Amino acid sequence: MATSAGSAPVTAARKPVRAAVIGGGVIGGGWVARLIQNGVDVGIFDPDPEAPRKVAEVMANAEHAIGRLTMAPLPAPGEMIFARSIADAVAGAELIVEAVPERLNVKQAVYAEIEAAASAEALITSSTSGILPSDLQDEMDRPERLLVAHPFNPVYLLPLVELVGGRSTTAENIERAASFFAGIGMHPLRIRKEIEAFVADRFLEAVWREALWLVKDGIATTEEIDDAIRFGFGLRWAQMGLFETYRVAGGEAGMAHFIAQFGPCLKWPWTKLMDVPELTDELVKTISDQSDTQSGMHSIRELERIRDDNLVAIMQALKANDWGAGRTLSAWETALYDMVPAAAADDSTDRPIETMRQQVPAAWTDYNGHMNEARYLDCFSMATDAVMRRIGVDAGYLAAGGSYFTVETHIRHLDEVTAGSEIFATSQVLHGAGKKLQLFHHLYAAGGDGESQEPRLLATGEHMLIHVDINSRSSSLPSDAVAAKLAELAAAHDALPRPEGAGRAIGS
Repeated sequence: MATSAGSAPVTAARKPVRAAVIGGGVIGGGWVARLIQNGVDVGIFDPDPEAPRKVAEVMANAEHAIGRLTMAPLPAPGEMIFARSIADAVAGAELIVEAVPERLNVKQAVYAEIEAAASAEALITSSTSGILPSDLQDEMDRPERLLVAHPFNPVYLLPLVELVGGRSTTAENIERAASFFAGIGMHPLRIRKEIEAFVADRFLEAVWREALWLVKDGIATTEEIDDAIRFGFGLRWAQMGLFETYRVAGGEAGMAHFIAQFGPCLKWPWTKLMDVPELTDELVKTISDQSDTQSGMHSIRELERIRDDNLVAIMQALKANDWGAGRTLSAWETALYDMVPAAAADDSTDRPIETMRQQVPAAWTDYNGHMNEARYLDCFSMATDAVMRRIGVDAGYLAAGGSYFTVETHIRHLDEVTAGSEIFATSQVLHGAGKKLQLFHHLYAAGGDGESQEPRLLATGEHMLIHVDINSRSSSLPSDAVAAKLAELAAAHDALPRPEGAGRAIGS
């Protein structure tokens, strides 16, 4: 089996252009949502006639969550196609995700159909939560391209994906998978050796066993056990994991002191990890009844929304502290922002340049169903960022200590737009010399209304920015390279008509 370092960073992230997902359940639907959100076309096959409805409900929850998770400009959603067969689903796919029930014979039968129809270069991943990849590969013609890519629910929000190669998996294909998944905002964790249930589920299974005993022995209810986790160590685990938490618990002496102090406790007969309580009808009913009492007042979809909103809040807090899953979120957002100038491939400067384009998420709308006023500013902020990246103010430039800060903004709200509408912005440089950068943006709804295909003007935004030294927090001149690119763009745009509304203030 090919292995590599478990937590090595992925530096050359690339997302697939087309993917296939075989299985439209909770995990398969989550994969579809994450891929679609990242602009990947997805072919789906699931023989369940209810699969389209189930996937649509997962997609709705995903849109709700992502609209709150990030303000970065998402690419145009990928196309979702329900195929009539596995062969149709995998045709042309670079990445094929298997998410069928946890039965080895079922999975192997699916791989046989995949291999008969898929491209020879397609990468095949299994979402299994415990079956060894070597066992999955046993009957394949080209086993070197299959590996486990085990995600966590909800797949569209949680970034972890465990990558486990089998005895035939090549190191190159593990790296291809790591690059693909990093490209759609995930944290690929390479597992060094194949083992049943991999790493994360080993912990979950251990905690699950103990929880079953606590309920069976009448020590705690399902709600009390959940409270012990979510009000206590679960909050620590969410941002520090296990070993780092215990390192801190060791005080200034660190991990060695913690082990010396608490290590002997491991010999005490506290745990029942080696025993499994019999899941009798009585125990199952007890657990089910307690669970109904705990949260039966909510539907599963309501619980998913509550879970997602809480996860978004936690990940946003971690991003603010540049830590854990928040760092992965930040890297994904940076990649999304960097994609904007590349997406507007037209280098023409004889007209305002396109600087953002996306659909309006439902989360951006107010009680009237229209995009709320704060999101207009978000759109202009994306447009400003795109101009900055075009002149060289990218992530590397920011890390070196330079940037432009907005000092004044004027927005005119001219029309309304609803969720699902495609919007785009164009930007014109009014002034670009010395420390100053003055921009004028137009925000449009694409396609117009009725028979008209002309874009509809929604708002204009005028912004004055000053170049600053981030370290001293004082104004400064941009680098020569940035100044030269800005001067070139400003000179080209100086020949354009001055936009209507430029220089205006709020009228009386």
